[in-house]
Amino acid sequence: MAYAKLFIGRRVRELRDASNATQSAFAERLGISTSYLNQIENNQRPVSAAVLLALAEKFQVDIASIGGSDADRLLSALRETFADPVFGGLTPGVQELKLIAQNAPSFAHAVIACHQAYRRNSEQLASFDDQLVRNNAVSEPTPYEEVRDFFHFVDNYIDELDRAAEQLAETLRLAEVEAGTALSQHLEDHHKVRLARAGNGERVVRFFDASARVLYLNPYSPASTRSFQMAFQIGALDQQAQIDAIIERARFRTAEASEICRIGLLNYFAGALMLPYRPFLIAAKELRHDLHLLAVRFGASLEQVAHRLSTLQRSRLKGVPVFFARIDRAGNITKRHSASKLQFARYGAACPLWNAHQAFETPGRMICQLAETPDGVRYLSIATEVTKVEGGFASPHRRYAIALGCEISYAGDFIYADRLDFTNGSAFEPIGVSCRICERLDCTQRAIPPLKSKIRVDHNRRSGLPYTIC
Repeated sequence: MAYAKLFIGRRVRELRDASNATQSAFAERLGISTSYLNQIENNQRPVSAAVLLALAEKFQVDIASIGGSDADRLLSALRETFADPVFGGLTPGVQELKLIAQNAPSFAHAVIACHQAYRRNSEQLASFDDQLVRNNAVSEPTPYEEVRDFFHFVDNYIDELDRAAEQLAETLRLAEVEAGTALSQHLEDHHKVRLARAGNGERVVRFFDASARVLYLNPYSPASTRSFQMAFQIGALDQQAQIDAIIERARFRTAEASEICRIGLLNYFAGALMLPYRPFLIAAKELRHDLHLLAVRFGASLEQVAHRLSTLQRSRLKGVPVFFARIDRAGNITKRHSASKLQFARYGAACPLWNAHQAFETPGRMICQLAETPDGVRYLSIATEVTKVEGGFASPHRRYAIALGCEISYAGDFIYADRLDFTNGSAFEPIGVSCRICERLDCTQRAIPPLKSKIRVDHNRRSGLPYTIC
């Protein structure tokens, strides 16, 4: 098996700058020549195993985290951006894009932001041409897009909140007692907040009356949801200063984005409190990522467990790099994160051949799929349908599919892979990221032609598609 060469010039240069060392002094500490170090820093030569070990020994660099997951995500976003026909024949090659993602990430983010603004302008022009002059905000990302990208590019891991939640979980001994009882007791003892049942006529999951110091919870919500909402409220009371600092550093464009991010950060804290990092990581390995067993052990829902698995990105203590998504029945991806090479489309719906859609057809079952993307990377994907009910028979039932997966090299860590045959190449279903950028020419489930391709229509011949992709 051929391993990819590792170009980490920017990381090495940042490490040298942080040490206030010249190239000569830094090279001497690594045991290499100054010219070799110069070539590494300029990504003219890959870093060797010996240099990696020297970085780990002399500068406490985490080898496991140096593979460049941030650059992988940027590269995926750049490739999708440059797939737009607006760039014509000026599309850079993969190696050029890799150099940009590795050496000039700020420039890469700027290009992606410019393309987003262009797309929004184009869509507005197509739909609201007569209103364009009066609409001054069409070139700006929506608040939800801003927040989505914030979590995406911090690897869906917020260290200060994660560690604070883990410490509080240990103080409350959540691993030994019933979570709801411990959390409600903490609210009462430390914040003088008492719990009450929300009224039968109110469709609320949580309502906090700050003046009366009362937290109202929906009595018909599952225990895992009530515990999560208590953890959310604890975060709002305990972590306000920390969250304010994180939002300040993010420099969002609008107040709306800041407030949406605040909700996301509080949700993050709540998940980290219910599923504290080290105990949860240990249990995930021990139970081989069995979602049901993990949910029972920690008093959590399947969605909470699956989402938490995608956040295990702490330096020197990472979990299996997984992707996670929540999809509604219309195919909209309402939650997404990938610590693997699989990156979700920023525009358009997900591939119809992905097993996440099949989950709606078989409620209550875990659907397992071996899949291969057009770049040749193979994955294990697990999907199941979840239903959220906040009342009785007449109450709305929200249905989602959640999907979790990993690259096939990690599949042995999942109990769901035990009955699958990885050695059979035909067992891997060809899936894409999104029809608009998928390179497959022979997919009969294709919704639209790929952006970079031309089509030919033969009125005398019809196959699975009414056109042929050239």
